[in-house]
Amino acid sequence: MKNLVASAFLVLASQPLCAETIRLDWLERQVEPPPVLSNLAGDPADLGLAGARLSVTDIATTGKFLKIDWDLHETVVSPADDFLTAAKKTLAEGAKVLIVRAPAADLLALADLPEAKGALIFNTSAPDQRLRDEDCRANVLHAIPSLAMRTDALAQMLLKKGWGHLALITGPQPEDRAFADALKASLTKFGLSLAGEKDWPLTSDMRRSGAAEVPLFTQDLRDHDVLLVADERGDFARYIPFNTWLPRPVAGSEGLSAKGWTEVVEDYGAAQLQDRFRVAANRPMQDEDFAAWVAVAAISDARTRAGKADPATLRSFLLSDKARIAAFLGQPVSFRPWDGQMRQPIPLVTDRAVVAMAPLEGFLHAENELDTLGTDRPETLCKAFGATP
Repeated sequence: MKNLVASAFLVLASQPLCAETIRLDWLERQVEPPPVLSNLAGDPADLGLAGARLSVTDIATTGKFLKIDWDLHETVVSPADDFLTAAKKTLAEGAKVLIVRAPAADLLALADLPEAKGALIFNTSAPDQRLRDEDCRANVLHAIPSLAMRTDALAQMLLKKGWGHLALITGPQPEDRAFADALKASLTKFGLSLAGEKDWPLTSDMRRSGAAEVPLFTQDLRDHDVLLVADERGDFARYIPFNTWLPRPVAGSEGLSAKGWTEVVEDYGAAQLQDRFRVAANRPMQDEDFAAWVAVAAISDARTRAGKADPATLRSFLLSDKARIAAFLGQPVSFRPWDGQMRQPIPLVTDRAVVAMAPLEGFLHAENELDTLGTDRPETLCKAFGATP
């Protein structure tokens, strides 16, 4: 007890007498939503940003105790405006720690700005594998799971269940192809393979003809245990289940899916976070909301434990073995020092329930079982880490 009191005293004694104000910046690049077959609602206007706002509210209590004021600046760039112009203005105004929602190309352009050399950037939306490999940047950490993390989680589930006969339908969009490529790599990694594969060519209105078109389209796929679907925009895949020629479960972008976060995650105290988010945003929490929330939580944890809020200190701490951020996923999350990716458990879910949490039991790793999901140290193509941002 004496040691606990002494430790608490030392923490308090190390804090400034006057409140310290720490600036955080939300920087978002809005994108025109693509046309889809369904008229169901698309992404909410505050996707991601609502998670950052809630997290700043959450850390405010600890901030008051430690005499820290967290100041969130919000910059949202419309599709018609220039992203880099807005980014330069934000950096010139004093932004040093940025939580970013933007496509991969804009994220890289931001990271490569001379003005951003000493900044620390958190990617909360772009899952592209190249951002963690050949196009990684030392000043970028990734709070959103990579495609490989999600597809590795799904492959673990398929292997665990003994579902070795697989077929794949891939949509026409670039993100569909990227997901399919990551899925194929994961199947190879875990000793699985495809028995059949088709590209989705249909442009008809599936709301009226799904029951007629889908059986014909899937009729020539060889017998399989599970039908995998790559449709990252959520365009056509919703019409696949229960319309296939063979009565088989669907997984991938539809059916059984691997997500960084979803509203059905409730264990390990997650229900409390879900409730707080619903009250604050008047909607369920999505994966990009959680990525923004955990990015801010990681910044706060690093400032509290490292004692400073400059980007170099935050980055160094978060990439060290000391970083263990509570994230309501059953075990702490942390960042990989070889590519800046946040390692986390991946929920395998349906629309209404968590089926399993990856990594699954039996998938072992010499150091951290979370590194069975995504790019492990021996596999990385990232050359930027180890350098000062």
